[in-house]
Amino acid sequence: MRWSRVAVLLIALHAASAAAIEPFVIRDIRVEGIQRTEAGTVFGYLPVKVGDTMTEQKAAQAIRALFATGFFQDVTIERDGNILVVSLRERPSIAQIDFVGTRELKNEQLMAGMRQIGLAEGRIFDRGVLERAEQELKRLYLSQGYYAIKVDTTVTPLERNRVSLNFNVEEGQIAKIRQIKIIGAKSFSEKDLLKQFVLTTPGMMTWYTKNDQYSRQKLSADLETLRSYYLDRGYAEFVVDSTQVSITPDKQDIFITINVTEGPKYTVADVKVAGQLLIPEAEVRKLIKVNPGDVFSRARLTESSKLITDRLSNDGYAFANVNAVPELNRQKQQVGFTFLIDPGRRVYVRRVNISGNTRTRDEVIRREMRQLEGAWYSAEKISLSRQRIDKLGYFQQVNVETPAVQGANDQVDLDVAVVEKPTGRLLFGAGFGSSEGLVLSGSVAQENIFGSGRHVNIGVNTSKINTTYALGYTNPYSTVDGVSRGFDIYYRKLDAADNSLGRYKTTTAGGVVRLGVPLTEFDSIRYGLGYDDTKIELFDNSPLIYKDYVETFGSNPNNVFINVNWQRDRRDSLIYPTEGAFHQASGEVGLPVADLEYYKLSYRYQRYFPLTQAFTVMLNGEIGYGDGYGSAPLPFFKNFYTGGVSSVRGFKAYTIGPKDSNGDPRGGSRKLVGNVEFLFPFPGLGNDRSVRLSAFVDAGMVDDKWDTQFLRYSVGLAGLWVSPFGPLKISAAVPFRSDPLDREEPFQFTFGGVF
Repeated sequence: MRWSRVAVLLIALHAASAAAIEPFVIRDIRVEGIQRTEAGTVFGYLPVKVGDTMTEQKAAQAIRALFATGFFQDVTIERDGNILVVSLRERPSIAQIDFVGTRELKNEQLMAGMRQIGLAEGRIFDRGVLERAEQELKRLYLSQGYYAIKVDTTVTPLERNRVSLNFNVEEGQIAKIRQIKIIGAKSFSEKDLLKQFVLTTPGMMTWYTKNDQYSRQKLSADLETLRSYYLDRGYAEFVVDSTQVSITPDKQDIFITINVTEGPKYTVADVKVAGQLLIPEAEVRKLIKVNPGDVFSRARLTESSKLITDRLSNDGYAFANVNAVPELNRQKQQVGFTFLIDPGRRVYVRRVNISGNTRTRDEVIRREMRQLEGAWYSAEKISLSRQRIDKLGYFQQVNVETPAVQGANDQVDLDVAVVEKPTGRLLFGAGFGSSEGLVLSGSVAQENIFGSGRHVNIGVNTSKINTTYALGYTNPYSTVDGVSRGFDIYYRKLDAADNSLGRYKTTTAGGVVRLGVPLTEFDSIRYGLGYDDTKIELFDNSPLIYKDYVETFGSNPNNVFINVNWQRDRRDSLIYPTEGAFHQASGEVGLPVADLEYYKLSYRYQRYFPLTQAFTVMLNGEIGYGDGYGSAPLPFFKNFYTGGVSSVRGFKAYTIGPKDSNGDPRGGSRKLVGNVEFLFPFPGLGNDRSVRLSAFVDAGMVDDKWDTQFLRYSVGLAGLWVSPFGPLKISAAVPFRSDPLDREEPFQFTFGGVF
């Protein structure tokens, strides 16, 4: 006898079954109609079990419970004697999902969006989920600017109670921004204001940047940029009143209208300091970048608060709070500020924790730390510690966090997490330079041998001009104070004649012992004492100046020399610098205990100026001077040379300067090089630091006297790619103010490192 059959609609209306029945005790439960669902799953959802008394109320509860699982599209409960019979019709499962007509978005991206809302192959088919899937598909396309998107879904039944879903997509044409209008702007031209925006109308590069496609996130960022533009120029009450985004009926063109109220232009009336002053007020005021009479600028106000906060954090006040409270005088169009300083509690670092270093020893990292355990917190020392660890070159990433110690309000831990990169190299490869030709190289190097921070390298390098075999070793911390010691042994052959740089060859074998002493956190000085033996080979057509030198001083001079190198490095990065300066002064002297008596002095200055987060200007200058002493001249094979991809681009390497009797460059005792370079990332690669482009102006000269008439210039474009196989440098330059004897080379490149 059938007890009840309760449909989903009747359940929703809380209806009772059609017929009243007499309660009975369940002796058994039988489940019918299931194919994929286990009987145990059904028993688990039923609110009754064998031995219970079945009633109409419990029957309704059972039906509601089974429908709520989402597994079934029909549920019937019947009675067969004292047996409870549950008849089920399962929902079909999704066997296959296909997308047709999707060109802009990849199937992987679409499937990921479907999975987020519960639609995937193998899951139970639900019409409600299918409708959400269509909306999600449209949302994905709308976010890409495809406002004419149409989606038609087909559900095809398959055997074994399965279905196939087919999403037929008509993407349509992408909508483009045709106009951006700013209403209410009076103090600045609309053209100047729109230059601050990322969003723009179609242009030459928008096919690549896609900035002519509307994005709510980009518009929000542009509105904040617009607000900052006004606030930094005195308009303290500037507001964006409203923004309208309209689209044409064919959903192809978008028009954006921004309504603004500029308000009056304010100047700074007064600047006060209040709160708990733990440092002298005079020092605080030096950190404030807004002064009475200045035009109001939110940027300088924010910078002032940050400088004060950073200064307090260097004394241990890690959680200092500085707020600039404004006082507007609308009649006089002036604004005064009171910097309220709340230093909070003084904090010290309880423990320095290091993680991620599976090969590098803890001591190698800890000896670079300038923030010590048990010392007062210092943001400056923490930042310096991170920079020093990063400059080791052993890690891909260095992350520093300062979590508060649980249960203590005056302690933090310093967590240093590193991601190691391979520091050993076994390399057999080749490179090619437009000047040096084919470069064959092989090297075995370990910059962090046994995780100790010591460097060992053995290398071979061959090129059209140079052949080098070298062995080197360096211990950067031979003492706890950071004194480094090392040595180099080398064998070099220079074939200048093979590249038309002079009719001579030299073969040099020697070695150097080195000692480095740190002077400050950024300054170091290095000393070297070396000996080498040089063999000079001349030809019948070698210039007279070379023959005279060999006749006077011999063809096999030996050399005992000392060199001194002072270096100050304040750059923020070695690979991708954006700010800071680099100084290097060096000198080399051939001692009179051997055959060569000479000295060479050089100085290099490099400075990076960040214009924005993406754009940087680099200035570089080099000067060199050399001569002999006693009765000896500067050896001709010790001359300075310039020209090429690393100095004055657009001229063949080493060729700028005076020529010998054969018309070959002979170098000189004086060198001057200058570079101005505008650096910027490769468009579309975002923060990828492996690729960088630049526009440059180069100048340089080599001669035996200082005279600007010998300067050579070039302008051009360049690129640097730090590839997995070595750095690739490319430049395209236009030389000017050149001499007819100069050797121009507009396109230059080098690939691979030189040992």
